[in-house]
Amino acid sequence: MTPGTETTSTDRRSDRTRAAILRAARERFAAQGYERTTIRAVAADAEIDPSMVMRYFGNKAQLFDTALAIDLRLPDLTAVAPNELARALVRHFLDRWEGDPADDALLVLLRSAVTNEHAATRMHEIFATQIAPALAAALGPELAAHRAGLVSSQLLGLGLTRYLLRLPAVTALTRNEIEDGLAPAIEAILEPGRVLLGEAGDTAG
Repeated sequence: MTPGTETTSTDRRSDRTRAAILRAARERFAAQGYERTTIRAVAADAEIDPSMVMRYFGNKAQLFDTALAIDLRLPDLTAVAPNELARALVRHFLDRWEGDPADDALLVLLRSAVTNEHAATRMHEIFATQIAPALAAALGPELAAHRAGLVSSQLLGLGLTRYLLRLPAVTALTRNEIEDGLAPAIEAILEPGRVLLGEAGDTAG
């Protein structure tokens, strides 16, 4: 075996180990949340020594962030008609969650964010860095900055009540009923001429 071949083989083993750790971590975080998941349990699931998890990821927080590196995969909202913007957002998140909600990293993160500050901070970062810019492309940066938080609250509320808490009144709804019920609320948030609570002072200033 030449030095180059040996290096390539080592790199492949390293990639396989890293992938096994991340797969085991996602499954543990999905099943038990952040608080109850341990490095030792993840290592056992990946069939490696716990020290290897620490070697690759440092600590549980870094493992959590890497395992749940989330791209919301938002559509290009500049191509969406203004009166269809809210419905497009609701439909996008339904498409994502209805596929396999048990395997969706965003819902895993949401489950942990309810009880863990680190996970809540991570959730905030993801929505702040992805929802607001996507809206800014369609609405302009000023309006997007004011409205992104409320839009996020509507979308996360849907995820929480339908897929995690499984409230009967919400799980019983069809996709069309959810779109018809939630889209008008988001439309009202996004309406440029509407002054929302908290913005009156900015307008007056």
